[in-house]
Amino acid sequence: MVERIEDLNLPNTSVTRLIKEAIPAEVKISSECRIALARATSVFVLYLTSAATTAAQQKNHKSLTADHVLKGLEEIEFESFIQPLKDELENFRKMIKSKKDKKAAKPDVDSIVEGAVIDLENMESAQDS
Repeated sequence: MVERIEDLNLPNTSVTRLIKEAIPAEVKISSECRIALARATSVFVLYLTSAATTAAQQKNHKSLTADHVLKGLEEIEFESFIQPLKDELENFRKMIKSKKDKKAAKPDVDSIVEGAVIDLENMESAQDS
């Protein structure tokens, strides 16, 4: 587990980036506010993780999945987050599938290089004969 409660906080740079994306540019954030938001975010993540773990245990699952997190959101009464999260999850899965498809469509450079080496060896053997 963790030795200190501060070890559970999200990195300040991540929290600062999230804050800047959520508020207008002219709004200033004090360092106390940043710390408070970092701690509140960590508490929320722990609370949601606990609810997701409970959902997984009810189904005798040992690994947490996105479905368990969605069920956890329902359990902690954050239903308004569920549909936007489902939409983002679907977009993420499409992006991952697209990347896999692109990678599969590219020729394997290693096999091309190996084939060229084998061809060179065959050429040398043929010339020696």
